Amino acid sequence: MQYILVAEDDRDIQELIVYNLEQDGFKVRALSRGDLILEAIKKERPLLLLLDVMLPGMNGVDVCKALRSQEETKSLPIIMVTAKGSETDKIVGLELGADDYVTKPFSPKELVARTKAVLRRSRSTTPVNQSEILQSRELKIDLKKHRVTLDNQEISLTLTEFNLLKELISASGTVLTRSSLMEKAIGSDVSVTDRTIDVHMAALRKKLGAYGDYIETVRGVGYRFK
Repeated sequence: MQYILVAEDDRDIQELIVYNLEQDGFKVRALSRGDLILEAIKKERPLLLLLDVMLPGMNGVDVCKALRSQEETKSLPIIMVTAKGSETDKIVGLELGADDYVTKPFSPKELVARTKAVLRRSRSTTPVNQSEILQSRELKIDLKKHRVTLDNQEISLTLTEFNLLKELISASGTVLTRSSLMEKAIGSDVSVTDRTIDVHMAALRKKLGAYGDYIETVRGVGYRFK
């Protein structure tokens, strides 16, 4: 059974999230301790993880790190949910590899919309008229296998980072605005700031090493791949 896993220790918030997701047709399982998440995912991988940061047993930050470090879960869609709403906290969550970040208190409708947007990105398929392989020098993107290699070494990217890199290389040197990148890589129905794209881009550049210099910032506009 495909399901969404909700990790939240506040009973009222957990019930609110589960109720709204089930009302929208999703199968949902809920946990209240972080140290139970990894074992649950080993038994049956969910479609997506809604992960509270402040969990007993093992906090959400460490759970996210652990999932991103393992081959079988490195691409699992993760939305972090927390009461911490500062810009720094959001950046930390995104740099850890979370695909989105929601702060409490939140609108249940917005949470469901963000969940759907992340799932759409994770299920996206290669257009018929687009090659399954995108390549720039030693950098290769296998769209069908959702795999990125540099000098024949695989690079572990989050879903958002993968989509950003795909859009930049597909544009063949054309400048893409931040709003365009937001819509293509994150979704038009999710409200995010320019800073969100910048954080994802910084993380992507870091993972590409020296090759990250090919991602050029065009001041006041957006980005392009040189």
